[in-house]
Amino acid sequence: MSDEDDSGPAEPTVKRRRRPSLIVLSITAVAGIVAGLGAVYVMGGFGGNEEETKVVSCEGAVPTAEALRKVVRGEVAAFTPAETPVYVGDLAFVRPDGTPGTVADFAGRTVLLNLWATWCAPCREEMPALDDLQAALGGPAFEVVAINVDTRDDGRDARFLEETDIVSLARYVDRSMGVFNTLKGRALAVGMPTTLIVDGTGCQLGVLHGPAAWNSADAKALIGRAIDPAAGEAAAEGEGAEKPAAH
Repeated sequence: MSDEDDSGPAEPTVKRRRRPSLIVLSITAVAGIVAGLGAVYVMGGFGGNEEETKVVSCEGAVPTAEALRKVVRGEVAAFTPAETPVYVGDLAFVRPDGTPGTVADFAGRTVLLNLWATWCAPCREEMPALDDLQAALGGPAFEVVAINVDTRDDGRDARFLEETDIVSLARYVDRSMGVFNTLKGRALAVGMPTTLIVDGTGCQLGVLHGPAAWNSADAKALIGRAIDPAAGEAAAEGEGAEKPAAH
C-alpha cells in the first residue's frame, strides 16, 4: 500500500507537459524570423566577429532571374533560374597569383561561376566551351570564373589546361573544396560540374547541374540577358513586332 502511495505521478506529469510547450514556442519564434528575412542572406565576417556581420539582400536580383526564364532553351535548357536568389559573393578561392579572392571581387560584372575537377570527365569536356565563352564575351561586363577543386596540389589542373589549349580562362583553385561544400549546404550543388550565373552584386541568378555547351548561341543569349535584362526585353519585343507590308 505504501509503495503505491510513494509513486505519485503528479509532478513528473506536469514536467512532461511543460517541455513540449517550450519547444513549440521556440520553433514558432524561429519560423517567424526566417519568414521575415525572405531573400536576405546573413554573412559573417572572416573573423566571426558579430560586429562584422552584415545582411545582404538579393531581392533586387529577382527581376533578372525571372527574365532569364524566357531564354532558357536548347543547349542550356537544364539551367534553372532562381526563384529566391541568394548571395554567393562570400565564396572564397585562390587567384592565379596565389592571393585569396572571393566572388565579390567581380562586383559590377556578371559572372559565370563554374566548379570543375580533373577527375570529372564532363568537366574536362566542357572546359574548351567555357574558354571560348570567355574569349567571346569576357570583359568589363562579364567574366567566366572556373574554379578547380582538385584537393591535391600536384599541378595536374595546370597541365590539363595547357594540354587542352585553354588560354582565356584564369586559373582559380580551391584545394579545400570549401566552395563546393558551401554551395552544397545552400542546395546549389549536387555534383560536378556545377555552374552558376551571378549578377554584379554577388547574387545567384540560377544554376545548371552538369555540363553544357557554353559557347553555343543559346548560352550566349542566356548570358546576354543576364548582363542586360532590359536590352534583352527590348530585342524580344522587336522580334515580336509586326513587319511592315511589302509593296
